[in-house]
Amino acid sequence: MTPASEPAEPASAAQPAAPAKPAQPFLARAASELRGRLPFSDTQDFEDATRGLIARREPGTVTAEDGRVLWDNDAYAFLTGEAPDTVNPSLWRQSQLVAQQGLFEVVKGVYQVRGLDLSNVTFVEGTAGVVVIDPLLSTETAEAALALYREHRGERPVTGVVYTHSHVDHFGGVKGVTTQEDVDAGRVPVLAPEGFTEHAVAENVYAGTAMARRAAYMYGAALARGPRGQVGAGLGQTTSTGTISLIRPTVTVTTTGQEETVDGVRMVFQMAAGTEAPAEMLIHLPDFAALCLAEDATHTLHNLLTLRGALVRDPHVWSRCLTETIDLFGDATDVAFASHHWPTWGRERVRRFLTLQRDLYGYLHDQALRLINKGWTGSEIAEHLPLPPALEKAWSTRGYYGSFSHNLKAIYQRYLGWFDGNPAHLWQHTPVEAGRRYVAFMGGADAVVERARGSFEAGDLRWAAEVLNHVVLAQPDHAAARELLADTYEQLGYGAENGTWRNVYLSGATELREGRLGTPTVAASVDMVGNLTPGLLFDALAIQIDGPNAWDERLDIDVVLTDSAERYRLRLANGVLTHTTAPQREPADVTLTATARALPALALGDQTPERLADAGIRIDGDASVLHRLAAVLDPGDRDFPIVTP
Repeated sequence: MTPASEPAEPASAAQPAAPAKPAQPFLARAASELRGRLPFSDTQDFEDATRGLIARREPGTVTAEDGRVLWDNDAYAFLTGEAPDTVNPSLWRQSQLVAQQGLFEVVKGVYQVRGLDLSNVTFVEGTAGVVVIDPLLSTETAEAALALYREHRGERPVTGVVYTHSHVDHFGGVKGVTTQEDVDAGRVPVLAPEGFTEHAVAENVYAGTAMARRAAYMYGAALARGPRGQVGAGLGQTTSTGTISLIRPTVTVTTTGQEETVDGVRMVFQMAAGTEAPAEMLIHLPDFAALCLAEDATHTLHNLLTLRGALVRDPHVWSRCLTETIDLFGDATDVAFASHHWPTWGRERVRRFLTLQRDLYGYLHDQALRLINKGWTGSEIAEHLPLPPALEKAWSTRGYYGSFSHNLKAIYQRYLGWFDGNPAHLWQHTPVEAGRRYVAFMGGADAVVERARGSFEAGDLRWAAEVLNHVVLAQPDHAAARELLADTYEQLGYGAENGTWRNVYLSGATELREGRLGTPTVAASVDMVGNLTPGLLFDALAIQIDGPNAWDERLDIDVVLTDSAERYRLRLANGVLTHTTAPQREPADVTLTATARALPALALGDQTPERLADAGIRIDGDASVLHRLAAVLDPGDRDFPIVTP
């Protein structure tokens, strides 16, 4: 497992835009209908998004030591005035709000830096210093945010760090605000919910390569910024592309009602496991009458299944959690803020906001199951289930990040899996083989493209995408099919209200026209791998075994940890790498002796004896076994194709 240390460089606002086309007339008609249906005259969110502004970072960019741009909020300066025809007016409005950048006062003593990464970082002032909640995704953006805070609030030391949950944009920048040495010395406690480390590293390492590749589409970090390109991701503008770090928590929060005080800052926690993340918690700050909602209530419908890929989240648990939040803290909260978007002020407004969010997830869950039990499939439910008017017209429940469509399909997936019960779908051809057959049945590629052109011009973009995708998979070099499919994806992106849908469509169009656009973000960083437990590390190695090439290989490796007296037996047989701590009757082929901290060297590059010895791993026995193991490792492809075979 070799995480790339140099992520692909993202598209810059200064680069020429991809060859984009104008919007088709039917998109203007759809936008006009949407403007008449939604309350665009309501400006409360704009007042809230700018309230408490102290200062902006000038310029709004963050660079690496070598000059690479890791974050550029100034690239969104075009988000002014009315939405052009190439952007859904609702998404344009959301992007204008999310692009607000700077240091903001939530209440006296609680401050946020927003617009310096996908997420927000919060600073809570204590007796001697400041407690940092959710230090962004990259060390460079977190360091810039802390510098902006200190410029206007004084050189306060960081006296504590809190991770609200196990997603990387809420902890990856931790080494930009504190150091491992300060944490190890006990000067800076790090608080997190139970299960945080396991879920944080497992999600980003086990399927991290595939998730990072799909995240490149989802967040559009490599797309050109502009009205015909990337305008945001709904939850935030995009992801930064700096260094991802991780420091293990030193204080674990395990129960609702648990109270911890760090540097005089009192925090009362509510456990929210299994909602937006498998390990998550909300935080009430009683001395500030403030409630940190983590990512369980933001100004959008969130994802039940993120487009980058993850386990399906439970909307039933999510809805019940928000009911508990209202019951626990509703009468003691004057302002609610989250690690994305802007705060909500006023006790009654907070209760209404939480109630709408609670009802949203509860409605999706209950209505999906009602229709599942009537025999509806996920796509049918997503297409035909209406929202109640109160949820339809509330800006905070719009599908800018999660969508009504893909969330309802996710609920179906959660309960019934991929198979919809129709025997025709039980054993289908692969997409490429199906594509070849569809094209042949429809009279050949040229005929399909010609018919699809009629669908495109009529505004039936979904059908045009369906049939053209078959042609491109069957004949990837068919220029007319690629061009028209790119045009189709582009128009679908222009019309999407959901920021991540827009990015996925425009990324597909860009790759069809220009080739692969790269994967700017890397999930499995050195710090992430370095925090794997031995069991998780061996699991991560097992995932990389090329099973067919390892069928005939048989080897046994003992791993002895000197700092914990643990001994593991790794066995490769039948194409499977297993591990156990049980005593073994037969000696191993080779024994590796190391500390737990040195062990990740097994997964970070070449498994040569020389490199492992340099990392502090002693080798006793047949060292050639390590070469044999390395020969059957398949680390994956960070840039695998998505829209072509």
